[in-house]
Amino acid sequence: MLKILNVVGARPNFMKIAPIAAVIAGRSDRLSQILVHTGQHYDEAMSDSFFRDLALSPPDINLGVGSGSHSEQTARVMLAIEPVLEKVRPDWVVVVGDVNSTVAAALVAAKLGIRVAHVEAGLRSFDWSMPEEINRLVTDRLSDLLLTPGAGADENLRAEGIDPSRIVRVGNVMIDTLFAQLDSASFAVLEQLHLAPKSFVTVTLHRPSNVDHGETLASILAALGEIAADLPVVFPAHPRTRARLREFGLVLPPGVTLLEPLGYLEFLGLWSNSRIVLTDSGGLQEETTALGIPCLTLRENTERPVTISEGTNQLVGQDRHRIVAAAKSVLSGEAKSARVPEMWDGRAAVRIVDALETNARIY
Repeated sequence: MLKILNVVGARPNFMKIAPIAAVIAGRSDRLSQILVHTGQHYDEAMSDSFFRDLALSPPDINLGVGSGSHSEQTARVMLAIEPVLEKVRPDWVVVVGDVNSTVAAALVAAKLGIRVAHVEAGLRSFDWSMPEEINRLVTDRLSDLLLTPGAGADENLRAEGIDPSRIVRVGNVMIDTLFAQLDSASFAVLEQLHLAPKSFVTVTLHRPSNVDHGETLASILAALGEIAADLPVVFPAHPRTRARLREFGLVLPPGVTLLEPLGYLEFLGLWSNSRIVLTDSGGLQEETTALGIPCLTLRENTERPVTISEGTNQLVGQDRHRIVAAAKSVLSGEAKSARVPEMWDGRAAVRIVDALETNARIY
């Protein structure tokens, strides 16, 4: 029986691993799985509610590493997961995305001679100031099987000298979860705030480049205030962002409503009914494209360029005037048209597990 150990650490990981775990469970006659939660996201709103919403079984092992700097988190995950991998000795360690837990688990597994499969391999922003970019590059270098979301990711890996036999294009597993959960979305926030569909804007911010500098965060808030003069802005705030707002003494403009972090289904019900989404999240760039919702990304680059070339996404950076101009353009009816990219069909997880089984026989 093929033994698979799945590693999750942060909310985007949960959304990506849930459909994979479901497919593995459906093949229990020949596959077994263990779910390790590193505890990188550790509070109830940021973690436990996502397990419930996604019908993801509770983790078999919780490492409880908690918060800290990038180096601290990575080191803690490495120290905590090493004895687990030595004891379990899985056939595959499956890591997803680009968080610290991903690179830490991949590094330990590689040193122990355990095969690593990376879901979402090959994504590149080409911005070395992003910690996530370093995580992506290192994880891909260490991985035995690179499971990519699209042709662009394949090209990136080949350009870096990765053996093409290690690359398998599987599609976008985040979209599997989106399509599976769309009918279960909660409209509690809309009801609570008395919002009609398409009558408001949703914003998320969490990246250090946006929230760790008072001047930058103030500029973005000023842009939100101008946008709020046309439509209400709803801002479910990441704990890091809330802490920075307090630290810098920043006050939200009129028309901007700050919320606690939301569970997956509540957040899905919110953003999927938005007129526009403003974000620095990678996953939301993809999800908005899948549903045809205009997305303004508050960054100067993206590791998901297909959301721009084929989707609804625009890069607007951090400049107040640029953000407001792009939002007003969308509101005036000039939103980008989009099509759903190749292999965003809700079956990426099936292809991922197929690849794990097929390549287990090759190695």
